[in-house]
Amino acid sequence: MATTHSQPDLTAAPQPTTTGTDPAPGPARRTGRWIDDWRPEDGDFWEGGGKQVARRNLVWSIFAEHLGFSVWLIWSVSSAFLVAQGFDFTPQQLFLLVALPNLVGSLLRLPYTFAVPAFGGRNWTIASAALLLVPTVGFSVAVGDPTTPYWVFCLIAATAGLGGGNFASSMANINFFYPTAKKGAALGLNAAGGNLGVSLIQFFLPVVVGGAGIFGLVTASRGGIHLERAGWLYAGLAVVATVAAYLFMDNLGTARSRPREQLAVVTQKHTWVMSVLYIGTFGSFIGYSAAMPLLIKLNFWVPEPAPLGTGIYFAYFAFLGALVGSLTRPLGGWLADRYGGARVTLAAFGGLVVFTLGVLATLLRLTPNPTADPAIAADNQGLFPLFLGCFLLVFASTGIGNGSTYKMIPAIWRAGAVATTAAGTPERDRALLTSTRQASSALGVIGAVGAVGGFLIPLAFSAPWVDSPLQATQGAFVVFTGYYVVCALVVWAVYLRRSRSAVGRAEV
Repeated sequence: MATTHSQPDLTAAPQPTTTGTDPAPGPARRTGRWIDDWRPEDGDFWEGGGKQVARRNLVWSIFAEHLGFSVWLIWSVSSAFLVAQGFDFTPQQLFLLVALPNLVGSLLRLPYTFAVPAFGGRNWTIASAALLLVPTVGFSVAVGDPTTPYWVFCLIAATAGLGGGNFASSMANINFFYPTAKKGAALGLNAAGGNLGVSLIQFFLPVVVGGAGIFGLVTASRGGIHLERAGWLYAGLAVVATVAAYLFMDNLGTARSRPREQLAVVTQKHTWVMSVLYIGTFGSFIGYSAAMPLLIKLNFWVPEPAPLGTGIYFAYFAFLGALVGSLTRPLGGWLADRYGGARVTLAAFGGLVVFTLGVLATLLRLTPNPTADPAIAADNQGLFPLFLGCFLLVFASTGIGNGSTYKMIPAIWRAGAVATTAAGTPERDRALLTSTRQASSALGVIGAVGAVGGFLIPLAFSAPWVDSPLQATQGAFVVFTGYYVVCALVVWAVYLRRSRSAVGRAEV
């Protein structure tokens, strides 16, 4: 590829290049849109055109990742409609349907991260967007047939995890495009755009399928609930995302990494420390987002069928948590850029402890199984505003923590490179390039482990050995609060104590 020091040339034939930061020439790229000279840390290069290329790739990455999140969480709200559509599933079965996509999505995050240097960020975005046709078409077929057995629902719900894998590859790809000083905001925006897919699917699915109106202002369809509509809609959007990635995104030739180099992060302490923290932030976000519609439906009883505009109807409120968590994620990245990721992460876990205790206090005042007594049901519903308010603050804390932890990850690896090399030397340049590659690999590993929380949280709410769903929920929040306390102590001990090394200081 012909390159300059100011404007990346996307039209010239790609050629192998050697940059000042990478002594090994890259392989020749014969097909596709490849940029083999990419130096975001070079101010002239960045301002001379690199910024515009990075921004364009960020925009379409957000769109594809947003769609992936929507498909990933499509079962979170549709499961609450399955009984109304004629499927006889227990609360435990419904929570399992909600949890399965999170398990598969977490397992796919690691190979999806490694796919970026192996195939190119643009190429993998095309493939991963096209793969979303599997869960969306399968969803439409299953919910449209009342004879579909439960095990088929489980299998199709598991394929929705394909959307969860998109997050890891998208974040790893964008990490290569941006300079260190701007990674927090860029990764925060990329993640927030994806996270908003959770909120939008929970907001619009009830409207699309005819199960609810928008804040009660639009009446539900008199023709009943048609869940299959949502699947066909998102199948069409998957095609749009595939075409957009093909037309408007780029591959970076510098986004290369040997498998041994990628897997090296598994042996590093900070990978697992940050994984523990990310379970507490992102695992909570995705787990609570998946479970919130059923939590409202099961714990704040409404007569069935519920009149629209009256009572506590889950479809009017379920999307708010994911919306708040998504909007606060870039705030967390911005705060981390300004004050340090470790400080902001510690504050986020402090908020999680306080506000989770508020949710628990509300749940302890509820009366279980109030359906036989409308007066008790009304008392429970009176506690709903407090429950919702505390829960939204929990979501806000997860969003801030998600943004700040993802700022910490590249900063930790960069700090290690700086601490072990001299400024202005070729060794420093090579170490910084290696740190960027390893940080992208670490993002995948940490994201995969953190997403496991999204599987465990719905299961905790449906523990079969507990007498009632309410008691299971109360016990789960006790455990969650304890975990957040442990995470706060870990942040302080590893990254904020003055006795720590340069990698463990608050500047990360």
